[in-house]
Amino acid sequence: MVSRVDNKIRKKRKKWPFIVGGIILFFVLVIGGGAFFVWSQVGKVVESMHNPLERDNDPGRKDEINRLYNDSDAVNILLLGVDERDGDAGRSDTMILLSLNPKTDSMVMLSIPRDTYVNIPGRGMDKINHAYAFGGTQLSVETVEQAFDLPVHSYIRVNMEGFEQGIDALGGVTVQNSTAFSQDGHEFNEGNVNLNGEEALSYIRMRKQDSRGDMGRNERQRDVIVAAMDEAASFSSITKASNILDILGNNVQTDLDMKRLQTLFKDYSGTRKNVETLEISGDGQTINGVWYYIVPEEEINHINSTITEHMEQK
Repeated sequence: MVSRVDNKIRKKRKKWPFIVGGIILFFVLVIGGGAFFVWSQVGKVVESMHNPLERDNDPGRKDEINRLYNDSDAVNILLLGVDERDGDAGRSDTMILLSLNPKTDSMVMLSIPRDTYVNIPGRGMDKINHAYAFGGTQLSVETVEQAFDLPVHSYIRVNMEGFEQGIDALGGVTVQNSTAFSQDGHEFNEGNVNLNGEEALSYIRMRKQDSRGDMGRNERQRDVIVAAMDEAASFSSITKASNILDILGNNVQTDLDMKRLQTLFKDYSGTRKNVETLEISGDGQTINGVWYYIVPEEEINHINSTITEHMEQK
């Protein structure tokens, strides 16, 4: 199912919601285009975040990716929100594929349900979020590429820390809430609501009171990112920039280096103005006592054709 989003918003604690926060913070600095973006402050943070994958050692691939960014062609970026604990490799509880096309100033945002039943290279059929536990970021990227037959040009991996701090660093957010509900002791009325970091975490966490379950939660994740980018575009506090940079450095890893980040900031920031969200249609099914989200082949083809068409638009 495909729906258009212009400037919708939403936001909020526990487990995976921290993940979205790190993603937000990254785009605050890159795609949001805030006036506070000071490259001299960013250099050390980018160095600490930079974590290329094994495949990035291939000179041919490196040249191709550089060409895409240098020519301002469409690129696909996989956002991974990872729940890691002591003694546990962790799982990617949030997976969002962003396709950015600066030639049309448009973005496609695909939320991938964590229970999606796919073939994980070298491991067989399993839930897509298990790819991270089996092989980290590298295998997660490979799994998404194979499952949807789409290239992933870059990745951003975020741990569970930082969301609350990030929202507070921005001075909070205002969201449009379509359904009144309560969560973690907080009441959320219909209409515009102002949220601090703690409230925003609870807002995103809600699932059981949503008739769409994980799909509704995924929508709130996407809306949060769009909202944060809009907030960042008007964010002008230089004094708060160093705090946000510290949060970023402690919570984000990416294969994007300084040059590519500068290119994203310069040539791709306009893509936030026109966001199309994609949801994956499927059905729940229990296999050998385990619940999976089964996506039919025609839906996979639909996702592939939609994003491929978006990438090819001039």
